[in-house]
Amino acid sequence: MSPHRHIPIMAIELEIKLRVDSHAPVRERLKALNAEYVGTVIERNVMLDRADGSLRASGCGLRVRATTVLDGKDPGSKVTFKGPSASSTLKCREEVEAKVESGDDAIALLERLGFRRSLEYHKKRERWRLDDCVVELDTPARLGLFVEIEGHGEDSIRAVQKRLGLETFPHIPLSYVDLTARYCEEHGIANRKLTMPAS
Repeated sequence: MSPHRHIPIMAIELEIKLRVDSHAPVRERLKALNAEYVGTVIERNVMLDRADGSLRASGCGLRVRATTVLDGKDPGSKVTFKGPSASSTLKCREEVEAKVESGDDAIALLERLGFRRSLEYHKKRERWRLDDCVVELDTPARLGLFVEIEGHGEDSIRAVQKRLGLETFPHIPLSYVDLTARYCEEHGIANRKLTMPAS
C-alpha cells in the first residue's frame, strides 16, 4: 500500500457548542491553563446534497472544507460525511473524513457525480488543545461568537467546560449548517451563502 494514500477516517464526533459574548475571557483562561495553541484559520465550508435533498432530509451532511491559514498549523482541505445526530445531551454523530489536495477540485468531482451545492458558510476558527479535548473559538459569518469543545467522552468535555468557566453558558444543539440555513431564510438570502466581511 502506498504511504501517500489517503484513507478515510471514521469516528464518532462528540462535542458541545456554546454561545458567548466574547472570546477574550476564554482565550485568557486557556493561556492561564497552559493550553496548546494550534492555529487560526478562515474556513470556507461548502455543503452538497443530492438533487432531491435527501441527505439533508435524513439528517446527514456532505461538506467540503478549505482553509486559509492566518496563523499556526494548516489543517488542510477535507471532505467530510456526517451521519444523523444520535440521542445525546451533547452533539454526537458518525463522521467520515478524508483529506484532499484541493477543495475546489473535490467540489468539482462531487458535482460531476450528481451532487449539488446547497449552502456555503465561512468561519474564523481559533483552535486550542486542553487536556484530551480540542477547544475552538469560532466566529461564523453573521452568526455571533461560539466556543466548541470536542473530545472522546462527555466527562472529559464537561470537565474542560468547567475549567474554562463555561458550565453555565447555554448549549446550542443546532449545527452551523442549521444556523446558517435559518439566518438565510430569515434574511431572504436566496443563494444561502454567508461569507466573512472583506478585511
